[in-house]
Amino acid sequence: MRIGVVAVALGAALSWGASAEAQDAPSQALGHFMGPPSSALVVPSSSAVRSQDQGLSAHTNTQFFAPKIIAQISAASGQSTVSPLVGPPFTGYGYETPASLACLYGLVTATAGCNPNTVRTVPTTRGSRAIAIVDAYHYPTALSDLQRFSTQFGLPAPTLVVKYATAAGGCNGTRPAVDYGWEGEEAIDIQMAHAMAPRAKIYLVEAQTSYYSDMRGAVACANTLLTAAGGGEVSMSWGGSEFSGITSYESLFSANHVVYFASSGDSPGVSWPASSPKVVSVGGTSISRAIPSLNFQRYASWAEAGEGPSAYFARPAYQNGVAGITGTARVTPDISAVANPSTGVWVYDSNAYYGTGWFIYGGTSVAAPIVAGIANANGAFRLNSAAELTALYNAKKASATANFATTTVGYCGPYASYVPSANWNYCLGAGTIKSAATPLATPLEQTVLQ
Repeated sequence: MRIGVVAVALGAALSWGASAEAQDAPSQALGHFMGPPSSALVVPSSSAVRSQDQGLSAHTNTQFFAPKIIAQISAASGQSTVSPLVGPPFTGYGYETPASLACLYGLVTATAGCNPNTVRTVPTTRGSRAIAIVDAYHYPTALSDLQRFSTQFGLPAPTLVVKYATAAGGCNGTRPAVDYGWEGEEAIDIQMAHAMAPRAKIYLVEAQTSYYSDMRGAVACANTLLTAAGGGEVSMSWGGSEFSGITSYESLFSANHVVYFASSGDSPGVSWPASSPKVVSVGGTSISRAIPSLNFQRYASWAEAGEGPSAYFARPAYQNGVAGITGTARVTPDISAVANPSTGVWVYDSNAYYGTGWFIYGGTSVAAPIVAGIANANGAFRLNSAAELTALYNAKKASATANFATTTVGYCGPYASYVPSANWNYCLGAGTIKSAATPLATPLEQTVLQ
């Protein structure tokens, strides 16, 4: 059955890695690729982890299949674009759409299987106030790409405002230069946030560079924008290894009625700013789908997701008494969402270097804006991240599984040293978002938390 063949062909490319080079002609007799297609999984230079950048510069957390490989496999397999434009850009794949994510994460009434080829309901009325996406460099086609994404999946027209941040925290700086890896990061971030909370205004705050001195200013600009909007969420899909001096940045994550989310990273170990006690650390999962139906089967961990105990931050009070958490350090992640590029999401980007068209993206850069968007969609708007995290861990302490989807499938960490479980664990944190019963969806007595 062709639907399974297509999914296997593209999904198999992940196992060959970013440097895969081999025959790319499809075998019509066998119905699958004999070798990995050219330009298989791409890890952009913006996501490279360099020791010389520690303490100086942030990197993205992205991996993707580019339009070239998707078009190649689709043509070889006889796939076509979806018409009318209310679903995935190509039929027959198991990669996630706004509708399938909304189905899985409880933003719409669930449909059995949450199949991205058949579910069409998106959370058209969800979202309010604003979400600030903090990234580096300029994304010249941000609005037109977001509009194309919205039209494809039947989402409401977006409200996007782009701000050029200064190192001093202003929001009216000069337009930054373009970096093609960071452009893809920005495409993921604004599209995933809009997919989960389509009625929220999206601020894309662009730092002049990825140096922390500039990123710091961009977060300060985001704080100003969200404070004026009455509160909201900041999504930061970037980061780097912890370094001495990070505690001096803590005041950045302290704006009232603003909750901060950050990717836990795409390699074993701890990433900052996700390790800050004032930030919700978002790790990565895999979404397992059956072949050939492509219906949802189970969650699994993602081996490359970042995790671990902080070397600089002590365990915050909200992590006390949580089954699975030991030691005296702040541990990450707190919660997880889809990040495995082999089970990734559709993103549209008019990228002058990597290609124009539909990408399949993964990395914890996908997970952070999804969770930030869900928090906005469900309207908690808590006083700060500590209040959000207190609610999250209180729900976990009340029941390991009632409020979170968990799994025992997979592993993570250095030397595959950790495995997921029902309790808090390094692979998933508290777990992944289960439904509207998750703490991100339940405004637990905000007057008390305030």
